Amino acid sequence: MFTLRGTWMRGGTSKCWLFNAVDIDPYIADAGGLDNILTAAFGSGDPRQLDGVGGGSSTTSKAAIVRRSSAPGIDVDYLFAQVAIENRTVEWGSNCGNCATAIGLYAVQTGLVAVDDRVTVVRMRNENTGALLSAEIDTPGGRIPVEGDASVPGTTALGVPVGLTFTDPAPVRSAMLPTGAEVDRITLGHNEYSGTFVRAGAPAALFDAADFGLAGSESNSVVAAHVPTLIALRRQAALSMGLSKPEEPVSHAVPKVGIVAPPADYTTTTGQCIVAADYDISVRMLSMMAPHPAIGLTSAVAVAAAATVAGSVVTANARIGWPGSLRIGTAAGVLDVDYIVDHDGLLHSVTLHRAVRRIATADLFVVPVTALVGSRSA
Repeated sequence: MFTLRGTWMRGGTSKCWLFNAVDIDPYIADAGGLDNILTAAFGSGDPRQLDGVGGGSSTTSKAAIVRRSSAPGIDVDYLFAQVAIENRTVEWGSNCGNCATAIGLYAVQTGLVAVDDRVTVVRMRNENTGALLSAEIDTPGGRIPVEGDASVPGTTALGVPVGLTFTDPAPVRSAMLPTGAEVDRITLGHNEYSGTFVRAGAPAALFDAADFGLAGSESNSVVAAHVPTLIALRRQAALSMGLSKPEEPVSHAVPKVGIVAPPADYTTTTGQCIVAADYDISVRMLSMMAPHPAIGLTSAVAVAAAATVAGSVVTANARIGWPGSLRIGTAAGVLDVDYIVDHDGLLHSVTLHRAVRRIATADLFVVPVTALVGSRSA
């Protein structure tokens, strides 16, 4: 057993355990790798994660290792981990915008960055994907916030307002559309599904809800019935996007996968009535193997990127009322996204507004299972 200091943060609609690299690096070799440390700390291998700090859901089984960056123009680097629940595995191939907002406030509260007397900007690099992000936090008079009154769809909890910007999430159109097509079509059985595959924020495969016989504004309980089809489509999209090879194991993390549809009246998971005029595009995404309770921020960036592509399934379904702004209707409510395109029509930046709170700083008593096969050692 060893003792690991960590900070528990809520970023938007996710909870993340954040570890300073100086606290976790000394244990990696002896514990058999980061996978071993994190799955033991989170209690993975049990659907309740009873013997660890995981919350038994994809939005509460997340971690990041944070360190000061040596790269010019970057304040902190972070390695994001999506810790599996029922299996002792960790997915390292993606990013989490909600956790990134938490890392921004964490960096300010722990002294990893200098505090400005008006607004502190934390420039971050996600080591998993190379994505560059910045978190903007009000620090009037150099005061570091510990609480706030900002809120986000999907939770009534309040927090410190943090603006998160993804910079150049799709620097060239050819990289943003890995197959080169605005719309790809996949046949499963006797059915054909139209989707737009993008790489911005996170690799994502966005399919037309009409091909599922859905309006796109259904509750997650309805979407859940289509999870097996979406998982099969994700596998085919991964192959088409060059994210996987036929002989490799199936990934349940990348690409992100979901359905899009035109706006329609619907009721959120909290009972709020949303009318079609209040948003621009309906989106229902998966998170690992189940419908996401809201939407991951990296998925929101992908949707915004697809909204800049003429002929994509997003532009075909969206009713955008204001250039540079996209209102995404999710099961939890409406997420506002601001984006900037350059004079060539390429996506320059995407900004989202979140609420963050530090929940605890604690010593975790970790007993790693060193027999884990295939653990990450660095």
